[in-house]
Amino acid sequence: MLRTTPPRVSVIIPAYDSMPELTRCVTSAMEQTLGPELVEIIAVDDGSTDGTGEELDRLARTWPGLRVVHRPNSGCAGVPRNTGLDLATGDYVFFLDSDDYLGPDALRRMVETADENHTDVVLGRMVSVGGRAVPTAVFSHNQPRTDVFSSLAYRTLGCWKLFRRSLIERLGLRFPPYRNCEDKPFTAAAYLNADGISVVADYDCYYSRDRGNGNNLTRTAAALAHRMDGTRLCFETVARYVEPGPRRDRIMRRHVEWELCGPLRALLPREDEREARERFYPQFREWALRYATDGVCRRIAPQDRLIVHLLRADRYEDLMTVIRDAERDEARGHVVDKGRVYWRHPWFRDPAKAVPDACFDVTDRLPVHHDLTEAAWTGDGGPLRLSGHARIDSLGPLEPATRLILRPRGRAHPGLRLPVSVGTVPHRPGTPAAGNPDPSACFTAVLDLGTADSGAPLGEGVWDVHLEVRADGVARTVRVRRTRADGDGGRTAPPPRELPPATRPGPGPVTVRPFFTPRGDLSVEVRPAAPPCRVTEVAWDPAAPGTLVVGGHLTAEATGHTGTMTLRAEDGTGLVRESPLRYARADGRTGFTARLPVRGLPPGHWTLTLRTGGGPGADGPGRRIPVPPAGTLTGTRWFRASRLGRPYYAKPLAKGAEGALVLRVAPVGLAAGLRRRLLGFLK
Repeated sequence: MLRTTPPRVSVIIPAYDSMPELTRCVTSAMEQTLGPELVEIIAVDDGSTDGTGEELDRLARTWPGLRVVHRPNSGCAGVPRNTGLDLATGDYVFFLDSDDYLGPDALRRMVETADENHTDVVLGRMVSVGGRAVPTAVFSHNQPRTDVFSSLAYRTLGCWKLFRRSLIERLGLRFPPYRNCEDKPFTAAAYLNADGISVVADYDCYYSRDRGNGNNLTRTAAALAHRMDGTRLCFETVARYVEPGPRRDRIMRRHVEWELCGPLRALLPREDEREARERFYPQFREWALRYATDGVCRRIAPQDRLIVHLLRADRYEDLMTVIRDAERDEARGHVVDKGRVYWRHPWFRDPAKAVPDACFDVTDRLPVHHDLTEAAWTGDGGPLRLSGHARIDSLGPLEPATRLILRPRGRAHPGLRLPVSVGTVPHRPGTPAAGNPDPSACFTAVLDLGTADSGAPLGEGVWDVHLEVRADGVARTVRVRRTRADGDGGRTAPPPRELPPATRPGPGPVTVRPFFTPRGDLSVEVRPAAPPCRVTEVAWDPAAPGTLVVGGHLTAEATGHTGTMTLRAEDGTGLVRESPLRYARADGRTGFTARLPVRGLPPGHWTLTLRTGGGPGADGPGRRIPVPPAGTLTGTRWFRASRLGRPYYAKPLAKGAEGALVLRVAPVGLAAGLRRRLLGFLK
């Protein structure tokens, strides 16, 4: 059957001696809900000898969208992937290893995400089968559009992702013919040039399987000799596409930790002494000197900092000693000195070794265990109460200097520092007392949003809530987050619920909305309160001269507060006239009408508003919503009841304060009235 439309996705499967896992791998791509007409599968048999090629041919006879290519063995996965890329015609390509398989709806979800957000790379949540390690941190929540500098995407450099094929062809990307680390430079280059990255975290897209026979290529080619070329290309790729500076340091950190320090620590001692000293050590030292900048070293663990320092200083023997004793030395504990915490390594402040203190500083890496267990409004429109617990690993109880910090999102600001009570926390109903944390780790903060900014109200925008945790003179700042599950899948306490928005009254009323981000972090949004009603009609009543009719409808939030709204007319001297609103339910919403007898107002300029927060004559604070000027509203006249029956008029003026309608009420001048009557008689 010939295709009538181009495929959306080309699934590329490199296969070498992949039986029996291969069958499920290929059928998982065949059965995608995206539809067979939108998926092409290119399976490349890389010289298999176990029946893999025959099984691919059999599957191709059952599914016309499967194309099989047989080639001599290359000894790596990159070459058959390149063969598939040369043949691919889809808008996107997806690389699927022959021992793994896809969730049925994986491609549809990833393609839809890429189309909607115009992103070039999509990561689908990975699942471990058989104990194979898979990345998890990046899949904590969906990310429609992000990049490697503001997400954890760069932690996973495997190529099991959806790539826009035009990006691959524009960059001329192909896989190097290495047995290990061949996919990392490919994925890194795509990441660093992508117009956006998406993460699909709410569906199990990719099942990564650990072969029972241990024949995964990454295991059979795990020696340093198989890694060095790929590692070199990783560093060169980042240096090619990212200018020196903090952004490059952020990306290089991953390679210094995982491609330099990790393999060096785990594999260098296993090598022949001569090979280790003369072949591999000089290459690791070159990378440390060139790419492990001071900015990178500040980000990595002290164990890695010590390794980099010894590489830079060309101290091979000391390096090997540190590596061999690493397991014993990592458990030696900590030293606290002048607000910093240091690793109690035998070489710490040893004059004979002369290693800088910075190589042992663990202050910024100590885990901070923290949870928000209570978040609630204290009364109607009262402060926000936050309770929880926090502690810095290996340090003592919370100190009174612990502070809550509010930082506005998206703009430079030192943050607002607010006091916190430490040492006690109310017992939560329904939670066993034994499940409550140690009181010395508990904190409570009462956040009055009306005075949070040095006595002034909290400004508009989104404010992220942080906690500066202090113990033993050491300070660590973390985002305040809701309670998470414990190690057994249970919880130490029920998590705080989402809070309803609250309106802060005043001349410029605002809505305050506490909310939890997808990662569970607490933020507070402050924005102008939406008006509780909308005016749709401003007109004179033809049946009652001098009477103004104002009509409209209430928002859903205001429907339950109809008794507190009035139409208000106010002049510059403080005189006020108010008329109640009358309500009627129609078309699923509540409409209102107010009638203001303008003919009874004294002469003057009258500003018209709708007032909430009280009825006629109320003096308490309320919100004023301007009655908008109506372009069709003209002036009107009437005769005021008196012995002479003098005529009066009302006419709209230019907008008043905050865009409200202003009416001028005044008697008609006698000369002007006579002139109009005479002109009318002559006509």
